[in-house]
Amino acid sequence: MKTYWRSLEELEDPRALRIREAREEARQKSLLYKSKEGVDAGNSRRDFLKTLGFSVAAATLVASCKRPVEKAIPYLIKPEEITPGKANYYATSYYDAGDYCSEVVKVRDGRPIKIEGNELSSISQSGTSARVQASILNLYDGARYKGPQKQNQPISWVDADQEVGQALEDLKSHNGRLVLLTQTIISPSTKKIITQFLQTYPNAEWIQYDAVSASGILTANQKSFGQRAIPDYRFDKSKVVVSFGADFLGTWLSPVEYTKRYTSARRLDDGQRTMLRHYQIESHMSLTGSNADVRFPVKPSEEAGMVLALYNAIAGAKGAEQFSGPGTTVDVTPLAKELLENENQSIVISGSNDENIQLLVNGINHLLGNFGNTLLWDSALLTKQGLDEEISQLTADLLAGKIEGLLVWGVNPVYDHPKGQELEAAIRKLKLSVSFSERKDETAAVCQYILPEPNYLESWNDLEPKAGFYSLAQPTISPLFDSRSVQESLLKWSGQEQTYAEFLKITWENEFFPKQNEYADFRLFWNYSLQKGVFEPGTTTTASFNPENLNAAASSLAAAKPGTEVVLYESIALGNGKYANNPWLQELPDPIAKISWDNYASVPVAYAEENGLQNESVIRINGLELPVFIQPGQAKDTLAVALGYGRTHAGKVGDGVGKNMFSYVTEKNGSRQYYFENASVEVASGTTFPLAISQTHHSMEGRPIVRETNLDEYLLKPDAGNELHEEFEKHHVTLYKEIEFKGHHWGMAVDLNSCTGCGNCAISCQAENNVQVIGKEQVRNRRIMHWIRVDRYYSGDPANPDVSHQPVMCQHCDNAPCENVCPVAATPHSDEGLNQMAYNRCVGTKYCINNCPYRVRRFNWFQYVNNDKFDYNANNDLGRMVLNPDVTVRSRGVVEKCSMCVQRIQEKKQEAKLAGRMLEDGEIKTACQQSCPGNAIVFGDLNNPESKISKLFKDKRNYHLLEELHTLPSVGYLTKVRNKA
Repeated sequence: MKTYWRSLEELEDPRALRIREAREEARQKSLLYKSKEGVDAGNSRRDFLKTLGFSVAAATLVASCKRPVEKAIPYLIKPEEITPGKANYYATSYYDAGDYCSEVVKVRDGRPIKIEGNELSSISQSGTSARVQASILNLYDGARYKGPQKQNQPISWVDADQEVGQALEDLKSHNGRLVLLTQTIISPSTKKIITQFLQTYPNAEWIQYDAVSASGILTANQKSFGQRAIPDYRFDKSKVVVSFGADFLGTWLSPVEYTKRYTSARRLDDGQRTMLRHYQIESHMSLTGSNADVRFPVKPSEEAGMVLALYNAIAGAKGAEQFSGPGTTVDVTPLAKELLENENQSIVISGSNDENIQLLVNGINHLLGNFGNTLLWDSALLTKQGLDEEISQLTADLLAGKIEGLLVWGVNPVYDHPKGQELEAAIRKLKLSVSFSERKDETAAVCQYILPEPNYLESWNDLEPKAGFYSLAQPTISPLFDSRSVQESLLKWSGQEQTYAEFLKITWENEFFPKQNEYADFRLFWNYSLQKGVFEPGTTTTASFNPENLNAAASSLAAAKPGTEVVLYESIALGNGKYANNPWLQELPDPIAKISWDNYASVPVAYAEENGLQNESVIRINGLELPVFIQPGQAKDTLAVALGYGRTHAGKVGDGVGKNMFSYVTEKNGSRQYYFENASVEVASGTTFPLAISQTHHSMEGRPIVRETNLDEYLLKPDAGNELHEEFEKHHVTLYKEIEFKGHHWGMAVDLNSCTGCGNCAISCQAENNVQVIGKEQVRNRRIMHWIRVDRYYSGDPANPDVSHQPVMCQHCDNAPCENVCPVAATPHSDEGLNQMAYNRCVGTKYCINNCPYRVRRFNWFQYVNNDKFDYNANNDLGRMVLNPDVTVRSRGVVEKCSMCVQRIQEKKQEAKLAGRMLEDGEIKTACQQSCPGNAIVFGDLNNPESKISKLFKDKRNYHLLEELHTLPSVGYLTKVRNKA
């Protein structure tokens, strides 16, 4: 059996770590009420519990006697579509910084409260990401601008239009250069409006800017295929995937879409007996690398030599021309052989922004016959269109004073451009500077005018994320603040008195209505498209490969260099940092490091040993101090630091969290490079910086909780790796009478082959169930409140370990250890197999927490905080609008945990009862299940032998956590199967 470990300390001495963790937990518990309830930490356990029980019970009694007045104002004229207490659902679309997702938004009494993926979209296919889930909270962000401003003073829209319009005319009169700087625009209607604006002001130009750029792949594809776009990667049609540093399951291009396809090619249900084989060559341990079958840690500068060697090995076998260039010490012959054995059924990708590397990658895929099979141009990705050369020229012109006016929309170059400080000074000198930012950011702070756009949930829009694939966005709530769409501003300044909603509808009537023949009346087509959320007629595109640039690309590649290199990457939670003020994202632990509320320098294990570093030590990278996290799997002579932190003008949650690394982004071959070489690294002796590491909070005492095998063994023996399951089943002895569930018996199954560890489920659960945010200090104190956590376990060599991800929530045990010890019966068992919590009965003794072997129960003591710095989403009037009224908002001093979304169960049962029918299998979906991009979670009725959950529980791969305890969980896990290395 493999040895699994959560940290290097556990690998070195697991017993000592468990003792240390137990002592620390005891210390934290003793301090819990020292400041809040006047309990002295030196008091006895008996006194502590007496005071705890009295204080909480008394608080509950007072609260029940003096209940605050709740005011409810009825509708004078009730909107036809609204039934108080019943949710409405609206299809819309999310797009920001290259992230796209088609959504269905749940709205209760006029308030959007939950986002789900749109199952009618062929792109996102009902999946979401953590950032998409958390975007609902951005709507209620107190850092949003409340209305138009001029020089930080309020101004009316009428005055703003008059003054900005006059300034635009002045620039036009003397041909003063005006730049409209935006993120990548994928809205067809918006592009038409921008075109009209540029026609009105011929002195203006439009530049698209991506903070994390794909310029290298765009320019390479332009040269190789005449297409300045990104092909559609069909991982579901692939047998072999080779990725050079592309975190396609985490942050690269279209991770929700790619996760759906990737996991579908690795599932082993419905008789599937083959599995996509995944190679990852990368520098830092990414989410994608943690899921790979084979992973090679390499320095960023070594990638070029490996790509060229792989190209030459394949070209040599195919009789094609080979090229000279930088060499590599890695033997890629076996990899080339496997790719050649899977021609037309493989994908080779690179996350590099170097055009020359991307040209060679195109050459590899062309030699393998992948274009037209696993890489398609018919549905090219359009979410990244910014060219770094244009941004470099714009920066030079701004600094040289050649530009007089700047309109900034959806981007923040003062923060995320390497020359941000210089740009700040240049923008202050402009004759006209306008920011359309919805919320505080560093660029808006230095602009003359701030004319805020509404949140996307308050807006009309259309999107074309892939060629021929369109989606609509519609308002789900009236604007909370005095904002206006940028499209409407551009129309007004172009001399058109027209709302964007009207313009959008006309565009669809003229351009998209003729592309279909299902509806003869435009009104029907429009209503249908709006209701469905997507319109996907598709396109037909052909592109031939041009090999002329390969020789020049190979000769332009630089050889690997000695010295330390630093990789800059997007985090799963914060991305480029635009929504750093979102507390849900700040508190989401990194899937690998399990750290929240900071960025840090990931260092290799050997490097840490050589330099005497520990977690939370401090090093200086080119003079910038960063805390250390020792990362197993980090490539030799490399460090890694996340982008998106170090904001100075984001809001009270995001300001001052972490360090800004965008200033360290370099440029090479005309494109921005997200690593730098020859880094100067010094150890700040005697200095430490606290990190909120949550993985080591939950120990399972070394018992087998992750079970795995390889595909060869699985095909020979379906229960391979899961032999313990039958052993435990045979030897169960219990004093309890077997429980009989006469109606429903709810259960859940998690396929470890499909769970990538992305953390989407944690945020989805948080949004659905009103889970509290507690802040960095309390996360460090082992009080993180997430109802579902995704544990990460290493196994094997610390220099390059295997990684396993396992979601853990309340197991809803039929023999639940928590139920017997509760002195007030606050955690009973339902007749449908759910372990329930009666919050108004709980007095917070926490006996249940101590008796739960799965460590999944949470003590909510942090409901109200006096310090405004930690006034998170549940503690202010605006933030409370996101709360789900179907779920009890817990008062301080009670235990809470996963309820299997009992509110959703009851809702669907009631619907079926009113309709006079039986519940259908799959009709009830928990929050974590519904939004999972990997389809890893299944929920259903175990008493229905035809249900999917029943069949999965009978699968030879199914097992339960800690089966030796005979708690009889209602949650099962399917053994992880890897391809044999």
